[in-house]
Amino acid sequence: MSIGRVNPTNRLEDQGISGLGNVYYNLIEPALVESALQRGEGTLGKGGAFYCTTGSHTGRSPKDKFVVRTPGVEDSIWWDNNAPMSPDHFDILHTDMIAHMKGKDYFVQDLYAGADAEERLDVRVVTELAWHGLFIRHMLRRPEASELEAFQQDFTIINCPTFKADPSRHGCRSETVIAMNFEKKLILIANTAYAGENKKSVFTLLNYILPGKGVMAMHCSANHAIGNEDDTAIFFGLSGTGKTTLSADPSRILIGDDEHGWSDRGTFNFEGGCYAKTINLNAEAEPEIYATCSKFGTVVENMVFDADTLELDFEDNSITDNMRCAYPLDYISNASESSLGGHPKNIIMLTCDAYGVLPPISRLTPAQAMYHFLSGFTSKTPGTEVGIVEPTPTFSTCFGAPFMPRRPEVYGKLLQAKIAEFGSSCWLVNTGWTGGAFGTGKRMPIKATRALLTAALDGSLNTAEFRKDPNFGFDVPVSVEGVDDTLLNPRDTWTDKAAYDAQAAKLVGMFCDNFAQYVPFIDEDVKAAAIG
Repeated sequence: MSIGRVNPTNRLEDQGISGLGNVYYNLIEPALVESALQRGEGTLGKGGAFYCTTGSHTGRSPKDKFVVRTPGVEDSIWWDNNAPMSPDHFDILHTDMIAHMKGKDYFVQDLYAGADAEERLDVRVVTELAWHGLFIRHMLRRPEASELEAFQQDFTIINCPTFKADPSRHGCRSETVIAMNFEKKLILIANTAYAGENKKSVFTLLNYILPGKGVMAMHCSANHAIGNEDDTAIFFGLSGTGKTTLSADPSRILIGDDEHGWSDRGTFNFEGGCYAKTINLNAEAEPEIYATCSKFGTVVENMVFDADTLELDFEDNSITDNMRCAYPLDYISNASESSLGGHPKNIIMLTCDAYGVLPPISRLTPAQAMYHFLSGFTSKTPGTEVGIVEPTPTFSTCFGAPFMPRRPEVYGKLLQAKIAEFGSSCWLVNTGWTGGAFGTGKRMPIKATRALLTAALDGSLNTAEFRKDPNFGFDVPVSVEGVDDTLLNPRDTWTDKAAYDAQAAKLVGMFCDNFAQYVPFIDEDVKAAAIG
């Protein structure tokens, strides 16, 4: 049986998926919320937000992600970073999942990935959970009703949280699997209700497809000056580094909070919504994101709430540190209607340094920017991945290794070429620890970070006095209005200066050891800029 807002001429039966129960095509938000509540998938919260939990998986499962090793992608996939699955194993997995789906109801959303129509990917998402349909409807871009009847997907995602994979039969690692087949244009997700897997699967697709067209795919947020798209800034960073928080600046126009492309025409958002972390979120520091948690249809994941008042507890992390809310972009008052920007005037690389070594902001030369982009240093924060229980220093190349199907130098050289062509200024911003490492120091004050970013984006920081960092060789401002001078020199924030020196030496060594893998593929100026 097929029921929905718009029933496309292209149906699941045409894709070899038959024998299902009710299939709901392209339901809008009220219908999806109603369906999710009727099916007992969650609770209607304050303002009509939808509260839900994701079971044992409260973050992504990167070790369970696979790329099918077909001849067409054999020479272009970064296999050291992407676990292979054989075509035969994928076909068995696909057949078994379709058999599992028989007789059950499913929700189909036909959506766009990419605000630039020339680079757009048309994606069909088939979900077992109604609220997953609501989530991905927020995350991707919603076609007009008139565009849906003739919708033809480029890729299909099938997500069945109740299906358990068999490692011996399906060639995977556990009962959880995310398998991507570029040849069949199909992604299979099983045994995880964490909705972020849907979103990041689309991002991985674009990270493979767009560089082949000369378009830079970026794990970044972006905004631009009010009334001036040419004054665009992008913010690279892994989960927990502040992409969503720092790009939601009320004095600028938000393009998007997580995934963007950079084409010959400028910057464009891949998505149509935001997926914000809510732990310790408060109305004073982040009023607009806080307000989305009580707006209709916002998906509130894994948050504790009072059963009687429905009040959310933003400090209770007993379910996970990775509590989140997903909402459409237009829930932010200063969001761009087009989700388009100009060529980035400023490139911000966000890092969460658990060692407490890096300054709160540093100016990078183009060669240093390439070094830090390929290094992708940060600290994974609790909850963003299964098994992460405290901040863990890590190197995630291009600030998004889990989502990079191609080798890092492909993205690095693309970014290097665009910086050279458009003259972008580059900055490294540490939102991690100061006054000591994790466990001793404290998180960088967000007010200081905002003040430093404002100075970088309005150009006033360029006229400041700078010193040369003795560890990494980049320029660090000596004084910035509204920021304690001591904060700008990390060594001064440590009581034990010898301990700082030891930590700095340790971090420099980690950078050097990690970067050795890229030396055969990079230009001499990047090698020279590696460490000051």
